[in-house]
Amino acid sequence: MKRTYSQIDMDERRKIARWRSTGISVDVIAEKLHRHRSTIFRELRRNAFVDEKMPDLNGYYCVTANDMARERRAKLRKLARFSHLRQSVIERIMHGWSPQQIAGRLQLERHPVSVSHETIYKFAYSADGHAIKLWRHLPEHRARRRPRHAKRRHGRRFSPDVNILYRPDTVAARKQFGHWECDLIQFRKKFGKANVTSLVERVSRFAVFLRNNDRQSRPVMDGLGVALMV
Repeated sequence: MKRTYSQIDMDERRKIARWRSTGISVDVIAEKLHRHRSTIFRELRRNAFVDEKMPDLNGYYCVTANDMARERRAKLRKLARFSHLRQSVIERIMHGWSPQQIAGRLQLERHPVSVSHETIYKFAYSADGHAIKLWRHLPEHRARRRPRHAKRRHGRRFSPDVNILYRPDTVAARKQFGHWECDLIQFRKKFGKANVTSLVERVSRFAVFLRNNDRQSRPVMDGLGVALMV
């Protein structure tokens, strides 16, 4: 039976390092320590020693791993120990500041206790951060954080044939009346679903601005159709 989760301690790290050096699999180590396999994988990934200049030394060492874990917890404890700093971070997140902006401002103000944007992200996604739903105010509004180095996969959204570079010369040189440029102006979600479409005729520079009450593409396109037919 799996035990209630607790932080991995030095004794467990000694065993992990010894067993890994002998080639024992992660699944077996997890079973021996009564841990979930994802906990062991995470421990090996986060606390392994890596040196780009001396790759032969790369590996998992119990003392180094323990020091790395302690240093990481110490950074998070800054926001636990210093209530004024914690409250300042919380207020700025709720006002729409990104963790990068907050960390940069603390450095600019030469705050006696500063934290990195990564520490602020971790705090926002910690149990304390989830208790007040800080993730709702972060740029991506995700309840679970996307892995730091994960790449977003997007399919091709437009055919190469409709690339703006291939528009006719008469349009590119503004020689013919009746061609419009369109842009969509969106606001933060906390301001609601409303957004604005701008239409600019390329020759006369006559501009039309349309209010859209929905972020979906269909209402936006319907509004454009009505405006261009008037």
